[in-house]
Amino acid sequence: MTTRVIIVDDQAMVRAGFAALLAAQSDIDVVGEAPDGAQGVELSRRTHPDVVLMDVRMPEMDGLEAARRLLSPPPGDGGTSHALQAVGDHRPRVLMLTTFDVDDYVYEALRAGASGFLLKDAPPADLIAAVRVVASGDALLAPSVTRRLIADFAKQRPAAARGKPALRLKGLTERETEVLTLVARGQSNTEIAQTLVLAEQTVKTHVSRVLTKLDLRDRAQAVVFAYESGLVAPGE
Repeated sequence: MTTRVIIVDDQAMVRAGFAALLAAQSDIDVVGEAPDGAQGVELSRRTHPDVVLMDVRMPEMDGLEAARRLLSPPPGDGGTSHALQAVGDHRPRVLMLTTFDVDDYVYEALRAGASGFLLKDAPPADLIAAVRVVASGDALLAPSVTRRLIADFAKQRPAAARGKPALRLKGLTERETEVLTLVARGQSNTEIAQTLVLAEQTVKTHVSRVLTKLDLRDRAQAVVFAYESGLVAPGE
């Protein structure tokens, strides 16, 4: 199955380089490019990509606002009408592109539903792998970067802000809570299986149930939720 990708970045050379790299893969089809967030949202509406590579800082509309518009649920699900108008009922997976010194946006993008982020200077093989990982429905969580960012921002949030997410944890079983904790600590399904002495397929089932019960999009949102609820403390 071919993964449809659009690239949203204000630098033409970056777009061209990423497009050439990804288009050379037999399982990836680059269906469009856009120079800013507003045009990226419109392009997504027209092309219905599976994955959007989204730069963080751009003119007209930055990557954070574009991600919000792309990933907000339809109005009937508590979302905003502009999201539905912008992209219809199709919501792609968003992979943020950033440099490490502008990460204030990344946490909010993850909260909005982005499936992770990739540093712009990452090796080409990492970009290709990231697109495939995100397209498969998983989240790109580099423990050395993403988890540290989330922990840093979660540490600054007042305890009162964690009350509502904490209440939602009560709907999980003890095993599901254990699995969520390990997901938040950056462990893969294989590592969780080894830690809890379970079959990997059983872990996948638990992760799926956690996401469903908590109404979360993917592992990236699960990590944010775990920190915000107080299940995992920053620095652990």
